[in-house]
Amino acid sequence: MIAWFTVVLIAVACIAGLLCTVLGLAGRRPSDLSVGTQALILVLLVVQVVISIIAPFVGNPPSGDLLEFWVYLVSAVLIPPAAVIWALIERSRWSTVIMGVAAFAIAIMVWRMNVIWTIQVA
Repeated sequence: MIAWFTVVLIAVACIAGLLCTVLGLAGRRPSDLSVGTQALILVLLVVQVVISIIAPFVGNPPSGDLLEFWVYLVSAVLIPPAAVIWALIERSRWSTVIMGVAAFAIAIMVWRMNVIWTIQVA
């Protein structure tokens, strides 16, 4: 993983999570803004997939369990589309909050992926 890209991805996910949570608690239904944040996170996660495929070949192999890393990454890629589908089916203020929670979950998962890739003790 690339450290600066990890920080960008976590920051974008946290900002998106905060924005969607605040919009949802303020009573706003899913809109282009809230769904767009999930699309941005998904694009960044797809870039992370490409980085994760290329990184071992250019001298940046993971120090942790590769299977665990990929399970986290694939799961993280599936969360934004699932949250958007939920939001488009339900279309209530709570579905906007769910998109915020999904973004926070992705931020935590990306942090864990960074730990798996770079820091292993034992």
